[in-house]
Amino acid sequence: MFFFIIKRIAATIPVMAVVALFVFLMLRVSPGDPAAVIAGDYASPEDIAKIRTQLGLDQPIIVQFSTWVWSLMQGNLGISIFSNLPVTKLIAQRLEPTLMLSLTTLIFAVVVAVPMGVIAAWKAGTWVDRLIMVFAVFGFSVPVFVLGYMMIFSFSMELGILPVQGYKSPFDDFWQFVRHITLPTITLSVIYIALIARITRASMLEVLEEDYIRTARAKGQTESRVLISHALKNASIPIVTIIGIGIALLIGGVVVTESVYNIPGLGRLVVDAILKRDYPIIQGLILMFSFVYIIINLVIDILYTILDPRIRY
Repeated sequence: MFFFIIKRIAATIPVMAVVALFVFLMLRVSPGDPAAVIAGDYASPEDIAKIRTQLGLDQPIIVQFSTWVWSLMQGNLGISIFSNLPVTKLIAQRLEPTLMLSLTTLIFAVVVAVPMGVIAAWKAGTWVDRLIMVFAVFGFSVPVFVLGYMMIFSFSMELGILPVQGYKSPFDDFWQFVRHITLPTITLSVIYIALIARITRASMLEVLEEDYIRTARAKGQTESRVLISHALKNASIPIVTIIGIGIALLIGGVVVTESVYNIPGLGRLVVDAILKRDYPIIQGLILMFSFVYIIINLVIDILYTILDPRIRY
């Protein structure tokens, strides 16, 4: 197992190199010039050219890429074009809101979705199963931003029980943190709940037809023990897989959710950087998200060996 982890970590190096090259070239060939944005609408071509020289954008692409890669090897993601602050510092400032939103969404989605999928499989063909599947279809069909505005209108503007937007740190005021994070968490988790619930139901339906389930019931074990100890445990591999895949949905959903609820996290930082063509921030964030996704896949592979002893690497 140790050598497998080392091998997987080593395999991330060429993957990250390809991601870095793709991101760098994609930003450079896309339309738009950050120097023109900085200079303003009334700047002369000479002013824009001077700014491009200061930013190093007048150099050949290969020189720009080599300089950026050398900085990455030193742990430096670069300096923001507009704020003139290190990208690592900007990411650190915005990390807590995004991390808290992601964690609360992940926990809430798993706690709600897995029991929903188990119950739907147990009551397959009944009105309970149909109701859960209708919710799953709804979760997939409604865009995150539409659901967000619906939640704001219902719980903030009409009922007035939760704040419209903003973020409070749990280390400063935990109760205010709960009030501010509730609506974004529910908004972001709906599609995630729908995805996990459907996969859990499908996996459980397959397992419940196995012979060892009938044997467990014949031995007189309670239905709850059969569902949890026997069926859910053996159906956990696809569930864990879809939870890991759903992290990609979570990363994309964070950008939209933070924009809707005006949360000062990494999602808002991405949007602002794209609008301003702030290359260093965009490159640093995409690399960070890619690295996180690779690490999550590694963790899932390790969980496979824990959940199913037959799997060995």
